[in-house]
Amino acid sequence: MSFNSFGLLFRVTTFGESHGPAIGGVIDGCPPGIRFKLEDVQGALDRRRPGQSRFTTQRREPDEVRILSGTLEEADGVLVSTGTPIAFLIENVDQRSKDYAAISESYRPGHADYAYDVKYGLRDHRGGGRSSARETAVRVAAGAIAAKVLPGVTITGALVQMGEIAIDRNNWDDAEIGRNPFFCPDAKAAERMADYLDGIRKSGSSVGAVIEVVAEGVPPGLGAPIYGKLDADLASALMSINAVKGVEIGEGFASAALTGENNADEMRMGNDGRPVFLANHAGGILGGISTGQPVVTRFAVKPTSSILTPRRTVTRHGEDAEIVTKGRHDPCVGIRAVPVGEAMVACVLADHFLRHRGQVGTPPAWPFPR
Repeated sequence: MSFNSFGLLFRVTTFGESHGPAIGGVIDGCPPGIRFKLEDVQGALDRRRPGQSRFTTQRREPDEVRILSGTLEEADGVLVSTGTPIAFLIENVDQRSKDYAAISESYRPGHADYAYDVKYGLRDHRGGGRSSARETAVRVAAGAIAAKVLPGVTITGALVQMGEIAIDRNNWDDAEIGRNPFFCPDAKAAERMADYLDGIRKSGSSVGAVIEVVAEGVPPGLGAPIYGKLDADLASALMSINAVKGVEIGEGFASAALTGENNADEMRMGNDGRPVFLANHAGGILGGISTGQPVVTRFAVKPTSSILTPRRTVTRHGEDAEIVTKGRHDPCVGIRAVPVGEAMVACVLADHFLRHRGQVGTPPAWPFPR
């Protein structure tokens, strides 16, 4: 199976399966001289780690990362990238493959089982193998390093809707994101989500979510027209996350209900001689190129397909069957998708930052004298 890499200059390759001995990745193209600590990577992984509350899968994975190559160690545990491939490994320590023995011959509705079997002639029934969201831990590790490549850029993800419960944007508080198990910026909505998801969880069902990721401090000029668009690469990266079924940039689908007057981001000259946008309906990207405004993305995550409700399916042998998916699963996989979304945005921005620097130099030039 090919296509295990993404990015052009900042290129990430992942490997491993859900119930294999380990998962890991290789970052090729990270510039030399990037300084970070192992705690930076581990801290990002800890935000995604399963088993931290009753609202996520109870699979107990410490997700301890080991850096295998591509760095030199300085004082106080500081690692410095050498410009060579950075390889890292995360061991799997809490697999329960026996939980999946009963479904080895049946396709789970909503999962990749049937599609993988049709394409490759076999599938790994142990938690989905390569199709499992377990792989996203590698992306989070890579994203933590990618963030160090981006000077002055801050990337913040938040869960803005769970099932039928959406946040009130008037209550948005960045500090609240780290205070509740949902990465929700609205404290009142988070309380409602807890009661709501408890009911979903106890019934053995699942629910979807919408995650918003905002990158602030992105310089203007990243991206390229037509086939190198920044928003196209962001959409591709976010859509590649397990269970994602929709991606928006800026107003996204809501822009279809706006008029041209309402949707256009009008401009005025600022006191510093630079243009100032009066709105950000475009999500910080015009013509595939960043404008210097916050880059705003959103993605929709479908309900977890592994539920306890019996569902109709077929077997590999062409027989009708009924299936119940047991094991340890997230009642809302969108919760742990928040740090994954942040990581994918960081990787794409790092890649485009290096592309821009390689083509026209850095920092990006303003069209007016500074």
